[in-house]
Formats: sequence, C-alpha cells, structure tokens
Amino acid sequence: MRDLIGIEDFSKEEIDELIEISKDIMDNKEKYSEMCKGKILATLFFEPSTRTRLSFESAMLSLGGSILGFSNANSSSTSKGESLADTITVVSGYSDIIAMRHPKEGAPLVASMHSNVPIINAGDGGHNHPTQTLLDLLTISKEKGHIDNLTVGLCGDLKYGRTVHSLVTALSLYSNVKFVFISPEELKMPEYINEILDKKNIEYVETNNLEGSIPELDILYMTRIQRERFTDVEEYERLKDVYILDKKKLDNAKEDLSILHPLPRVNEIAVEVDDDKRRAAYFRQAENGRYMRMAIILKLLDEKNLNYEYKHLNDAIESNNCKCENSMCITSIERGLKQLAVKCNDNKLRCIFCDHEIK
Repeated sequence: MRDLIGIEDFSKEEIDELIEISKDIMDNKEKYSEMCKGKILATLFFEPSTRTRLSFESAMLSLGGSILGFSNANSSSTSKGESLADTITVVSGYSDIIAMRHPKEGAPLVASMHSNVPIINAGDGGHNHPTQTLLDLLTISKEKGHIDNLTVGLCGDLKYGRTVHSLVTALSLYSNVKFVFISPEELKMPEYINEILDKKNIEYVETNNLEGSIPELDILYMTRIQRERFTDVEEYERLKDVYILDKKKLDNAKEDLSILHPLPRVNEIAVEVDDDKRRAAYFRQAENGRYMRMAIILKLLDEKNLNYEYKHLNDAIESNNCKCENSMCITSIERGLKQLAVKCNDNKLRCIFCDHEIK
C-alpha cells in the first residue's frame, strides 16, 4: 500500500511531478473533474482543522468523488475508548482513501499498519504535516519560479511546528538552499531535523533575531506559537507574541520576498502586511492546497496496488526494554502497540513513531 506519512515517502522526482500535476489541474480543471468518480475519501480529524479538512474535501469533490468522516474526536468511537487500530480497520472498509489528523505523533503510521486503503497524514501532533509541505513547495515554485538556490527563513515555533519539520526535510532535497532558523531558545528546531541537514552538509543558522535576518531572505515562513502544544500555559503566554511581522520590519526586505504562513495566524503577521500583495503569499498558499491535495489523492489511488516497500518500517527493531517517554507519542495511548525504534549513527535509539530519543 502506498501511503503519505512523512515527506520522505516521496522522492524529489515525485515531488516535482506532483507540483507539475497541480499546475496542470489549475489550468485544466474540467479534465480532472471525474477522475475519482465512485471513490470515497474518509476525513478523520481527531483534532480541529479548517483549511486542511476543507481543502481535502474540496479536492475530492473537485475530482468527482465523495467524502465521509468527522471533524471532532468526540464524534468518533475513540471517545468511548476504541483504539485507533480498530477505528482504521473499520473505516478502511468504508472508503478508498483516508486523510487523517491526530494530536498524537506517529498516529498516521499506526493507521497505515491497519488500513486496507492509502493513508494520508494530515498532521500528527507537532511531528509532521507532509501535505502542507507539498503545497508550500508548489507555492514557492509558483512565486519564485524555482525551488533551489534560495535562502529560507523559518520563524516562530520551530519545536512543535510540524509544518516546518516537513518543509526543511523536503527543501533539503534541493540544491543550494540555505536555512535561517529564527526562534526563542525554548522553541528551537528539534535536533533530529538539524541532524538531517548536518548529514547533507546543508548550511543553516540559528538565531532569535527576526528583524536582523529579514534582509537576506528569499522566503520568510512565519508560524503560529501553538497554545495547544504547550503543557505550561504560563510559558505559552510568555512566548506567544515574541515575533510579530509588520510593515516596518519589511523596510529592509527584498522586493521579491515571499511571505508564507500555514495558517491560521493570530498576531504573528499584522493585518497591514496583507496589503503587500506581491510579498504576502499566504492566502495564495492556502488556495494552492486544494490543487496539491487533488494531485496527492490521484497519485495514491493510482499506486495503491504497487506493493510499495514502506521505508518507515524497513530498519525498525522491537525495543522491549525501552519505552518512548514523549507524552505526545501515540505509544502513550494506543493499546497493544509494540515499541519500535531505529538505531541512529550514534547508536542512540529513536522512536519510529515520533522520532524522539528513547533512553
């Protein structure tokens, strides 16, 4: 079964193909209007969502297919104590493809182990958000005309921001991309993401200075400080408005800077920036989500019988003596789930589900 759990499930060539298909869909909507006739997309959103859920539903309807699902965990039998494995086993019998968002990291991987249809990760906790990354790459390609040879700044919550984790991993496939990570110390990029860049000798800088970093950037990717990821409310209140992008901060920015944001925004981009039509690309970015998700659905449905070799589990080992201590990992709630891990180059173990180190 071909799934999309993390952005690494697609090669650079496949990503470029999806970008081109998305552009073709934009130009030839009627050509694609019945390609999923008779197919059903299940949208299982165990966590609130507006853009992602609606864009998936819009995508399937635009392809001539149908949708079913729920937008709140309380609407599902998990509120009665049903395991994720059982939910997926049942729903995969009602649908042809599943898009799932879940607050626990690694939940889509567990879903893929029990599904008879393709699983699309629509966001798992603070871990990954591969479909957002693919629409981000589509946006960059449309805004800049290319994806390589760029300096990309990522600002805000880099620790829990699943969108930036997937985006950095994807951009590392392209040549001569430099990263500037802008965050407070408490919300720095996770070490496993930095390790990906270190192994590829990709240049990155870590700083807490947004205004000083803006002049060199081709892309500025702003993120929301996410209250739902914090267990300490006081820490959230202290950090929530640490970065606010306004017109004044853009005085020294490049004229062709592209400002992206996965949305929703709160205070991190002032409304006045919306008037900068050339540089403010975040609403165009959101619209691109419909077309990229159409391309993803088509690809996974087309390849569902290819006996795809699932790379996430290739090197996994069962760790009987260790348990992931990440409270946001799916292993913390899913009954009967074996602790699987991968051994890193430093002989440390990382949880296969959430990428946290296992001690």
